[in-house]
Amino acid sequence: MGTFFKDCEHPQSKWSKCPHEYKIRYRNAAGRQTQEAGFATQDKAISRLTEIYNEKKATPQSQTKAERIKKYGAMRFEEYTNEWKAGQRDLAAASVRHLDSLLEHHLFPALGSRRMNTFDHKVVDSFIQTMERNRAGLATQSNAYDKLKAILLDAHRLGLFSENPLEGVKPPQYDPERAVIPSLAQLRGIRTAGDDAFLLITDLMSGCGMRNGEAAAVNINNIVADDVYRITEQVNQTTKEYGRLKHRKVGVYRDVPLPARVKDTIEWYANKHGTVDGYLLRHPKDPSKTFPHYYLSNQWKKIKHAGEVDIPEGMVLYGFRHFFASNCLTNGIPITDVAEWMGHKSLDITFKIYRHLMPGSIGKAAKILDLGLAA
Repeated sequence: MGTFFKDCEHPQSKWSKCPHEYKIRYRNAAGRQTQEAGFATQDKAISRLTEIYNEKKATPQSQTKAERIKKYGAMRFEEYTNEWKAGQRDLAAASVRHLDSLLEHHLFPALGSRRMNTFDHKVVDSFIQTMERNRAGLATQSNAYDKLKAILLDAHRLGLFSENPLEGVKPPQYDPERAVIPSLAQLRGIRTAGDDAFLLITDLMSGCGMRNGEAAAVNINNIVADDVYRITEQVNQTTKEYGRLKHRKVGVYRDVPLPARVKDTIEWYANKHGTVDGYLLRHPKDPSKTFPHYYLSNQWKKIKHAGEVDIPEGMVLYGFRHFFASNCLTNGIPITDVAEWMGHKSLDITFKIYRHLMPGSIGKAAKILDLGLAA
């Protein structure tokens, strides 16, 4: 029928007492997700949902489907996509920027004026071929196809297509390059080659698997146990404010292992430099602002340019995070745990990037299985 909720910091158990208004979310007669606000009580929100449900129930399904097909089938792809995009409320600022770039440079130029009811697998194949002719990188092709897929599947659920227009389409095959990972000896040299902030971020990325922005938001209050750190937010490069985690809703966190050395580094830094509301890293010239992302990349460039420490060829800042994955997998920690700790959206991402680090092999498996058979 729909859902009611509140966009506030209070848990659901406190909603009846907090002053914030209720909102409702439901699918309208055309099948589109719709949101309404301004309900003072839970009863009023439920009453409105019930009213909407009864209206939909009284309307013949054949009529509503026909209306959907008539309305959205004749829509241009660009118009439909803009309406679809308005419903993607869980996207973080960086994700919205990435989506806008794909739409502007790839999807709209090729498909923007096409009517929605004319899409089929040949149209999708042609779009992929166009990207190939334009020499778009495989990563870009894969991302653009994923967005087109999400939009067309949304239209398919509305009944615009009798057959799935993606059926039989071979998507672009993007295979990430092998990660360049420093050795333990190289990591020891690199982590002390910059200032104190650089050392702290290096330890957080290599020891806890944090992303750059997550490390920049490190807060001493997030040490929830001697061996557990709770990642709750990141510094958003676009807004320069603390924001939700990548691929996650507001309030969602992930707990990661906290090695003793990393805990020592956090406490050492806090004792030496102090904190602001628990945050360790702030803007070097203005503590009222978040830690700037360029500060880390500028230091990294200086360290590489100086040539005083051993850095593997092709290593980027993300190599510290790659070290975390390598350290986990080569020591037999399950890849499912590693994927969860690193905050990957799917296990497939972790496997594609780090599969060469997994200690298992057919030969090794055969020997292990043989031990069981000989017992």
